[in-house]
Amino acid sequence: MSWLHVARADTPLILAFPHGGTYLPESDFRSDWIARRDTDWHIAALYDGLVEATTIRTDISRSIIDVNRDPSGASLYPGQATTELCPTTTFDGDPLYSDGAGPDIATRRERWFDPYHAALAAEVARLRKLYDRVVVYDCHSIRSRIPRLFDGELPELNIGTNGGATCDPALTEAVAKAASARSHVVDGRFRGGWTTRHYGRPLEGIHAIQLEIAIRAYLDEPPEITPENWPPRYDPDRAAPLRRDLARILNAALNFAKGPT
Repeated sequence: MSWLHVARADTPLILAFPHGGTYLPESDFRSDWIARRDTDWHIAALYDGLVEATTIRTDISRSIIDVNRDPSGASLYPGQATTELCPTTTFDGDPLYSDGAGPDIATRRERWFDPYHAALAAEVARLRKLYDRVVVYDCHSIRSRIPRLFDGELPELNIGTNGGATCDPALTEAVAKAASARSHVVDGRFRGGWTTRHYGRPLEGIHAIQLEIAIRAYLDEPPEITPENWPPRYDPDRAAPLRRDLARILNAALNFAKGPT
């Protein structure tokens, strides 16, 4: 499958990239720019080469199908604004489709969601045979201010473990310590998406954690986004300080996985 990329490594760390894709194989959106607006921009480049790990990423835009949502359609954040398995609005609440148009959810799930998670589950199983502990680290970024989703400005680093349910406390502590040079929070507004919650089974040796990065930490984020200024370009020099911090975080996760059980 040309849209799905799996690069295997024989270490007990998996990096998943569910929202970095921009490919829109269907063209019934109000505009391509609106459909791509909530992409985790340049997320694969941000993490590239920081640690030896298996990586899994999809080229499919999250506006086609969000592979980090519960496939049953249940909300990850009941009572709070969020987007669906096949979104019909942007983060800001703007409609993605013209009146009368909408997604074929069952077809999209079969075509893109299921293969993505089959690949991820296979890598978890492969590495679990080699190691007593495996860490699934879900890689995300988001605009720093989205009033519909949260009040004020996000911390730069937002660690999610679903209230400690998806990983050993020692992993949370190690990641939070490695993140301490920047503003950060554990299980704040973003507590981990479906990937973290589904795969995180610490009693079975599978530890899942999510890191949601406020985009201002590595890109020049404008106060208001327009088709002329969004997305910002990726500048390796601009991203370098965060990449150093992420290397510490990833190595903390890897050391936890390799450590004594």
